[in-house]
Amino acid sequence: MARKVNYIFVTGGVTSSLGKGIISASLAKLLQGRGYSVTIQKLDPYINIDPGTLNPYEHGECYVTDDGAETDLDLGHYERFLNVRTSQANNVTTGRVYQSVIEKERKGEYLGKTVQIIPHITDEIKDRIKILGKTGEFDFVITEIGGTVGDIESLPYVEAVRQIIWEHETESLVIHLTLVPYLKAAGELKTKPTQHSVKALLELGVQPDILVCRTEYHLNSDIRKKIAKFCNVSSDAVIESIDAETIYDVPILMKEEKLDQVVLEKLHMSSAGKPDLNKWEAFLLRFKNPKNEINVALIGKYIELKDSYKSIVESFNHAGASLECKVNIKWIHSEKINDDNSSELLSDVDGVLVAPGFGSRGIEGKIQAIKYVRENKIPFFGICLGMQCAIIEFSRHVLNLDGAHSSEIDEGTDYPVIDLMEDQKKISSKGGTMRLGAYACKIKEDSHAYKAYNESIVYERHRHRYEFNNKYLEDIEKAGLKATGFNPESNLVEIVELEDHPYFVGVQFHPEYKSTVANPAPLFKSFIKAALENKKRS
Repeated sequence: MARKVNYIFVTGGVTSSLGKGIISASLAKLLQGRGYSVTIQKLDPYINIDPGTLNPYEHGECYVTDDGAETDLDLGHYERFLNVRTSQANNVTTGRVYQSVIEKERKGEYLGKTVQIIPHITDEIKDRIKILGKTGEFDFVITEIGGTVGDIESLPYVEAVRQIIWEHETESLVIHLTLVPYLKAAGELKTKPTQHSVKALLELGVQPDILVCRTEYHLNSDIRKKIAKFCNVSSDAVIESIDAETIYDVPILMKEEKLDQVVLEKLHMSSAGKPDLNKWEAFLLRFKNPKNEINVALIGKYIELKDSYKSIVESFNHAGASLECKVNIKWIHSEKINDDNSSELLSDVDGVLVAPGFGSRGIEGKIQAIKYVRENKIPFFGICLGMQCAIIEFSRHVLNLDGAHSSEIDEGTDYPVIDLMEDQKKISSKGGTMRLGAYACKIKEDSHAYKAYNESIVYERHRHRYEFNNKYLEDIEKAGLKATGFNPESNLVEIVELEDHPYFVGVQFHPEYKSTVANPAPLFKSFIKAALENKKRS
């Protein structure tokens, strides 16, 4: 007998950034805690094919899955909460939908028909929504609709949702996330924005089953009844989502509000018992009650928008909690660092992480910071471009290769210690053509990386075009910067470590992408331990 699949849609109203992704992940966690198999997907209304070519200032971090999808950062939340891997099917954009429909039209699949938003675009959206349900792996597919109800670009998605609800009436429901603002001048919470938001959804033919109301203050029973009455939902389906101390509190808050119970009852499923969140609560207890504390500098060029480094920050939270250690991040813009102020900026931290990125802006500051931590024996962790900067710094100041650089930044450098990968040299298209997804890394024993993973072969996710130039490997290793991890097929260098240094590790991959609450990234734990030891020494 085929597995019954339930489709839950999460829409947003009033304003953006209310936290649809966190609510979706929290509900999924509660259902998972009841023993159900759950996945979450994100439908984004923008016309880009994926976030891979978007500026982090506009879109935040570009998250990468095992199968090489460049996705919205919300997929990171999904994986971190559920400890379940996502894939290409978990993130769909309008650009991808239209691309698929146009390709079908060019192949002649619509011969004789006028291709239109309805039914062709909406049918494509419906197929994308249902593709995860057809795998037979999941009891619930939660679909988050990006944007805000009323946006022109999201109309085809809402129409597709309306049709699926009509086709799967007993196996689908809609959760609408709204805002109940507090007006200081009036001294009260206002429900009118929620009423108007629901009205906008109703005008598109969709009646929400549950309302999740973001608020700064508790909703009393009168406010809940008022919202229920004017929005055509039951009172128990008005769920309070009060501002939380951390995103990891939200599943607990939603459990207290019985969100999962209401969902199951509306889908005519048993709601007996309670979700098992024992491990989650144990994580929260460690997270909020650390025994130690360290200060770590995070050096990057997008720090004005901290969501650009969302997975790194959350990896610190996961690894720190597992070690009962609070990680305080000192945000330092790489353009602000130079030879004169590096000591002032970095002498008071217990460790330094140099973040990934692209382009020339701020790269000299990263190199200068690495020089300081190398010479002063401060624990260092470099990710992707951070590792490449470590190799450039070492080549310049230890091997005395004056002007050594990455050919990405300086095409005419005499010493391209970082160079374009061979299989990238014939590629001209920018979208989705980097080295993406999970690749094997063989780790040498007697290294920090091996101690961290306790395995000789690991699989980590990549997102880059440039790589360490093996032409310089012998000279660099002789001088003390050792390659301790390689891709077994291509022999590309994946990890470098410095001898005669307490902790100096650079990785070409992105370990932050696979860190979850249940399984913190091993290299982040290793780095935090080193920073703790450094703090004790100083």
